[in-house]
Amino acid sequence: MEEARGWLRNAANVAALTGSGISAESGIPTFRGSGGLWRSYRAEDLATPEAFARHPLLVWQWYDWRRTLIAAAQPNPGHLALVELETRVPSFTLITQNVDGLHARAGNSRIVCLHGDIWTLRCTACGKEEQNLQAPLPSLPPKCACGAIQRPGVVWFGEPLPPHAWLAAEKASSQCDLFLVIGTSAVVMPAGGLVYLARQSGARVIEINSEETHLSSLVDCSLRGPAGTILPELLRP
Repeated sequence: MEEARGWLRNAANVAALTGSGISAESGIPTFRGSGGLWRSYRAEDLATPEAFARHPLLVWQWYDWRRTLIAAAQPNPGHLALVELETRVPSFTLITQNVDGLHARAGNSRIVCLHGDIWTLRCTACGKEEQNLQAPLPSLPPKCACGAIQRPGVVWFGEPLPPHAWLAAEKASSQCDLFLVIGTSAVVMPAGGLVYLARQSGARVIEINSEETHLSSLVDCSLRGPAGTILPELLRP
């Protein structure tokens, strides 16, 4: 921890990659793996363009349930520590795989949302996007002013990442001198590749995770524990 604190104090350009672990500390389920069932459906069966084309109402019922859960959650000390970190270093980029918007609610402003935003609605016809914070939504599926059905503004399985977000994430990862991997095993690609990009570019990499991952033996420092505990400790003078 002391060595990691020293790296952070001396860093001028920091990038952080966050995953579902930091959101789970706010009580938000991960929706994946053995515990990720909803009405006997797996997330992998609902978060696809094909599922939405077959049964948009069912998919929207799941997302509306998720939005309601997230609306009741609050940013945790891990989120707040990242806000403080943004104020400390000259250059900071927060890259997140999460769609819940908790980083923005906590106060971070330099955020790259790799997988989109659950609070964004996108028209399936005209492509217009709008932010909608209602939870639950008044009617399902929601519709655009043009009359067409809207979809959640997230990246589904089988869809590419938004090009502008991916380019921003690549740039931040290749230019930073310290890279934090927080609450993610970084096995989902291409997001997981950012860790290797940062290493190849010469950055030190610190992993913060409650469990050992395949990255633990590859990074410069692996700090075991929840982000809400480890990040505030890391930021202590």
